[in-house]
Amino acid sequence: MKKFTFFLPVMILVMTSFSAFSQKYKTASDTVKLNEEYVKVSNNVAELTSKLAIAKNNLPGYQSKAANAVSDAQNSVMESSNQASKATNGDLGDAKSAKKKANKAVKDAEDAKDANNKIKDQDKKIAKLTSELEEKQQKLQELEKMRTAIRNTQQ
Repeated sequence: MKKFTFFLPVMILVMTSFSAFSQKYKTASDTVKLNEEYVKVSNNVAELTSKLAIAKNNLPGYQSKAANAVSDAQNSVMESSNQASKATNGDLGDAKSAKKKANKAVKDAEDAKDANNKIKDQDKKIAKLTSELEEKQQKLQELEKMRTAIRNTQQ
């Protein structure tokens, strides 16, 4: 019980002083450093915003390429299947043609898989840029609060 009565006031003091000291920039002399960091973070926000816009604009192109690749792969599979049916009752030329069409179907399937992987990569890139942008915007808001606190203490 003695420890509790000692630690309770200490913890209350620490918790109240923690919020007062959490601010990195506190005085008017820190304004220059604050402004430099604010400009740096603002530039990062602008850069991330443009990268995010570019990534989002590129996504429909990747999606249409993937759709075309899937369609081509399906067509190749159908052609390969038809040629294989002919080759079962045909001669050596039909078998060679069936093999070529099967190889083409495999290649088209790999292309479709690669196109879908590019879409996934682009989605990951968009998610990463979005989270980075949110972090930088939050940092910008914190810097703005510090700036406001410094202005309020000067008045």
